[in-house]
Order: sequence, then C-alpha cells, then structure tokens
Amino acid sequence: MTADAAARLESVLNAIRRAERQAGRPEGGVELIAVSKTFGAPDIEPVLAAGHRAFGENRVQEAQGKWPALRALHPGVELHLIGPLQSNKAADAVALFDVIHSVDRPKIARALAQEMETQRRRLKVFLQVNVGEEPQKAGVAPGDVDRFVIECRDELGLDVRGLMCIPPIDEPPSPYFALLEKLATRNGLTGLSMGMSADFAEAIAMGATHVRVGSAIFGEREKA
Repeated sequence: MTADAAARLESVLNAIRRAERQAGRPEGGVELIAVSKTFGAPDIEPVLAAGHRAFGENRVQEAQGKWPALRALHPGVELHLIGPLQSNKAADAVALFDVIHSVDRPKIARALAQEMETQRRRLKVFLQVNVGEEPQKAGVAPGDVDRFVIECRDELGLDVRGLMCIPPIDEPPSPYFALLEKLATRNGLTGLSMGMSADFAEAIAMGATHVRVGSAIFGEREKA
C-alpha cells in the first residue's frame, strides 16, 4: 500500500488538473487535501516524501498521536480538521490544526473564537452546511447559512474562508455542490470545500476550491 501511495497521489493530481481544464478553470487553483485519517506514519510518509503538504484528519486525538512527529520531519505541513469537533476539544484543535472545515454550529464557533484569542492563533475556517438536510449529518441548514456567516465572521471575528459540505451518499452530488456555491457567493465567500474520492471532478466543475481525497491516494481503509 505505502509504495503505491505516491503514484496514486500523482494520478489524483493529474485528474484534478484535467478537471480544472475541462471546467475552463486555471490549473492549480484547486487544493488537494490528502485525507490521512486512520492511516499511520508509514502510510503517510511516501506522500510527504513526494512533496505534498496539505493533509486532512477527522479526529483531534488521532491527529495528536501522529502529526507532531511527522511535522518535525517534514516542515511546511498544513493540517486540516475535516471531521466533527466537540467543544471540549476546541483547545487541542486550535493548537494542532491550521484550517478547520467543520464549524457546524454556534457553540463550536464560539469555543473556537475563544480559544484562538487565548492561544493567539488565527485559523482559517469553513462553515459546514447540511446541504441535504439529513438528520444524521452535522452542519447548518441551507436556510440558516446567512445568519451563521454573520455570527461567525462579523460577530465572532473568525477568518471564514468558505463553506463545506458532504452531499447525500445515494443521490447525484452536483445539485448539492451547486447549492453550496450559490450560498457561498451570496455571502461573499470564495472557498468551497467539497468533493471526495468518488466525485471530486464533479465538485471541481461546480467550483470547488478544496477537495478532500483519501482512499484514492492511500487505498481502502480497513473495516473495523
């Protein structure tokens, strides 16, 4: 698995550039976040050695266990939290991560704002939108996005770069990507964190600026 990771990374990067061209977008405008959740240092090292520096993790505690040592060996890593965040982990998240994609409710926004002030760190954040309004998923409802942006950006002073979504798994993703783009544009936001291994080309066609790709780079995760 590890020996092939660098080759798969190159394949994904080529696919991203191809999708950019097909969408009539400038090459290099989409950032690839290599989702390394559940994978250990031996799996991640080949991707780091290939020069990639943007990685995504789902859990604060898991990231704490592997990234300080990896960062010491590979300067310049930008670490993205793409999974759910509990308020009691806000301090750890602010200390470890550079970008948080999963600001999904006011309580978390307030906890992060307080921790950033305390630690004097200003992280970039994306607000998570539950585009399919699925009860089991995190994120604000599309109808609440405008108000949430105002609270996070204007009232709490967070560095809101854009919106993030995970479309319903059993439906075509493009309409949901289009909805996220519409919501972002309406609020003056340019960042769109959307698209994963199975649908990042469609996300790029709809304006994605950040795609979160794991299995297409690292291989399938072991089932628990």
